[in-house]
Amino acid sequence: MIPRVVVAAPSSGAGKTTVAVGLMAALRRAGQVVAGFKVGPDYIDPGFHAVATGRPGRNLDPMLSGEELVGPLFAHGSAGADLAVVEGVMGLYDGALGTEGFSSTAHVAKLLKAPVVLVVDASAAGRSVGAVVQGFVAFDTEIRIVGVILNKVGSDRHEAEVRAGVAPTGVPVLGVLRRDTRLTVPSRHLGLIPANEQHTQAEQAVDAAAELVRQGVDLQAVITAAHSAPPHEATPWTPESLQSSADVGARPVVAVAAGPVFSFHYTETTELLTAAGADVVTFDPLVDPLPEATAALYLGGGFPELHAEALSANVELRKQVAAAIADGLPVIAECAGLLYLCRELDGHPMTGVLPATARMTSRLTLGYRTAIAATSTAFFDEGRRVRGHEFHRTTIDLEADVQPAWHLPGGVEGITLPHVHASYLHLHWTATPDVPARLVAAARERAR
Repeated sequence: MIPRVVVAAPSSGAGKTTVAVGLMAALRRAGQVVAGFKVGPDYIDPGFHAVATGRPGRNLDPMLSGEELVGPLFAHGSAGADLAVVEGVMGLYDGALGTEGFSSTAHVAKLLKAPVVLVVDASAAGRSVGAVVQGFVAFDTEIRIVGVILNKVGSDRHEAEVRAGVAPTGVPVLGVLRRDTRLTVPSRHLGLIPANEQHTQAEQAVDAAAELVRQGVDLQAVITAAHSAPPHEATPWTPESLQSSADVGARPVVAVAAGPVFSFHYTETTELLTAAGADVVTFDPLVDPLPEATAALYLGGGFPELHAEALSANVELRKQVAAAIADGLPVIAECAGLLYLCRELDGHPMTGVLPATARMTSRLTLGYRTAIAATSTAFFDEGRRVRGHEFHRTTIDLEADVQPAWHLPGGVEGITLPHVHASYLHLHWTATPDVPARLVAAARERAR
């Protein structure tokens, strides 16, 4: 594995994203080829990583892909880079509830044998920061914390006091960042607004983070820390190795929804579809028609509830999708895709494929799920067990009996037709590579 460092924090809100994105961008500006990763199922931060590094942002999630794929996916995503920066999730030791830290930042750091830089919010403490650092060092001796970056420091006197508290721990201070309002990135009910929705603001935020890090962090010390990672070999994951019998000949068109509404899908999703033999064509359902010769459709997640009126206004696409599905078009829809296939969303007409209406609520549904396929479709056999993730504030109201997609601990979820699988559950297809292969096989059969 290449030189690597994990950016972690004692808790959420300490400034991990600012520091990680700033490091990626500053190191890139210093001549390094940087690979960026995010621990966990987050779709938004990797978008900012892509702006900072000029490479696809990727996720490392033992819960969704399995422990055994974390190293191979890291090796795949960091190919050709000089070093990698891995942004953690929540607090360093916080993982899936009830699992003693499974899928935590610490878990991923161990799997990668990567050193950790701890970002500490010092805005409301002085010498006590030293106690925090010492506690995190002692909590798990398998985690090697190689440095601290002090964030939101108020003044020179404040900095001196915090440094004095950290000094007895023996952990070096690699940088000190002052409060900077330029780093404020617009947010909404599910977190930051994705970078692809606010190109100029995202670039400005990345530039500001890069400059803050350049001025306040010892970049050479971070590079040295990354190079201190011990040798650790992992065979790179490749989507091609998972496809045993992709047909030769014409490649069916698999349309993948993109743009501001459908921005939630993993980089490996399109890589798997391509490796399975598809010609992947992205389109923006806000303004585009269905791509020509579409033989299958993937509708990922995103923010349809914020664009319901504009989605509805693309009447031609809604009619095309409804007609194509009625004619047997194979479709996998996750979260936003599920809502788009409903009859309406917050009163705005959608495609009407599924007998349900969708609406925004005040309740956040969030967390990992173990799901069992409730109904056999072209993509899942009844009884298939998967791990997925839910992340939404909407709900759907059924208007007729349906065949559900999943059995969850709390009941059934999603809606299926023989050739349509629609649910709130997000999957990382690296753990279920037969699913994109089956979607492409269905597309190939339809194209014939």
